Amino acid sequence: MAEVFVEFSEPVMAKDGRVFVARACGSELSRNLWQGWLEFVPAVGGAVIRSGRETTQPNRQDTAYWATGLTPVYLEGALERALNPPHRPPQQAPSTSVFEGPAPDSETTPPSREGVLNPFSVYRKGESLLRSQLSALSGWHLVNIIEAYGLSEQATAELESTPSGVLVELIVAAVRERTTAGVNR
Repeated sequence: MAEVFVEFSEPVMAKDGRVFVARACGSELSRNLWQGWLEFVPAVGGAVIRSGRETTQPNRQDTAYWATGLTPVYLEGALERALNPPHRPPQQAPSTSVFEGPAPDSETTPPSREGVLNPFSVYRKGESLLRSQLSALSGWHLVNIIEAYGLSEQATAELESTPSGVLVELIVAAVRERTTAGVNR
């Protein structure tokens, strides 16, 4: 059964100038929960207005305590919500999914390796420039270049354990060989 926990002595005024007396009410919602709401009684007569549920508490005592802590500003906001409830558009039925599950993990598709520079393009400007630019890169960049341009038949794990200086020479030699072979054709 619903009960009034607090009837506020200070009147609450709506934006349109109407004056109301507010009271905090509550009732048992279920065996383990109580709910609280506000009722606004017009000072000059008319229909009583109520808010939606303002709180859910674990018991009657906590609901009564909630009611004692309400401020005039809170009451004004609750009156405004009660007078002008928010418009909620009708819910649409959920559409069906196109797929039966998520995309496969990226781990199943090996990441593509991209070289940070095109060794053939740099080689055309000079072998020493290619060697100089490659020497400025880290080992994993060099391995990526080798793999991206297919410059070695060695396994990735083997290349990753190869010193950077050796990788630079491997790239330069492979590019020189392919470029020379292309010219002699």
